[in-house]
Amino acid sequence: MAFTATDVKNLREMTGVGMMDCKKALTAADGDFDKAIEWLREKGLAAAQKKAGRIAAEGMAYATVVDGVGVVVEVNAETDFVAKNDKFVEFVKGVADVVAKANPADMDALMAAPYGNGKTVQEQQQEMVLVIGENINVRRFARYADGVSIPYVHAGGKIGVLVNLELEGIAADAVTELGKDIAMQIAAMNPAFLDKSNVDSSTLDKEKEILTIQAKEDPKNASKPDNIIEKMVMGRIGKYYEENCLLQQPFVKENKTSVEKHVAEVAKSLGGKIVVKAFTRFEKGEGIEKKQENFAEEIASMVK
Repeated sequence: MAFTATDVKNLREMTGVGMMDCKKALTAADGDFDKAIEWLREKGLAAAQKKAGRIAAEGMAYATVVDGVGVVVEVNAETDFVAKNDKFVEFVKGVADVVAKANPADMDALMAAPYGNGKTVQEQQQEMVLVIGENINVRRFARYADGVSIPYVHAGGKIGVLVNLELEGIAADAVTELGKDIAMQIAAMNPAFLDKSNVDSSTLDKEKEILTIQAKEDPKNASKPDNIIEKMVMGRIGKYYEENCLLQQPFVKENKTSVEKHVAEVAKSLGGKIVVKAFTRFEKGEGIEKKQENFAEEIASMVK
């Protein structure tokens, strides 16, 4: 019995197994859906679908440069020790390589891109679920094709940072140390913005509102007029920039100067110009709600 591309797609949606394996299953089953599902189960492939619903908040954030293209990715798994698994690490690096070479527009395009072994990234991810025995999920990526990118991976993949610099009159290898220092600063201080000019008006207005309320509720300011309160708030906005904007933050290696001033000093010493154009910081599991297990209840359920 013949089958169509739609049949392959439907089987994939039913089982969560990769397209190539679904095609093999339908070929082996002569187009019979039930037999194809049975074939996938016999091969241990359909079992991966059961793992797909489990929370994956661990894994690895990874940053690298491939042929001059900067890439940072996050790939999640269920347990923290998976990040030490050689096959998992190889998969993460493989995904980063695909991002660099295929230049996917979004996550859907990345998952549909060739992994390099005859499978798509989606199909390779599915295979990793089976090999490792945990839910594996490629979560996000960022890519910088222009300028000079410098990667930094903290604590074996807990945080991945990519810094993108624009240089004028300076060789790329001359800013490696600077880029690494900035990346480490980003990893440690987690700035929300690159520069104070990047802070959107709604965020700034909200911060001013909070600071104004705080100032007015302080008994020490009870007799101060609104124009003085306003000046106090603007002074505190400067502090907000120092805490939340990378270029205005105190430089971690020399906190008497800002990152912005340090970059300018390095550029001057090298006889050229350096502009920090962008950065991306991924922290593994960031924003994912982790399931809280009650160990006593788990043991009790096992002995019932």
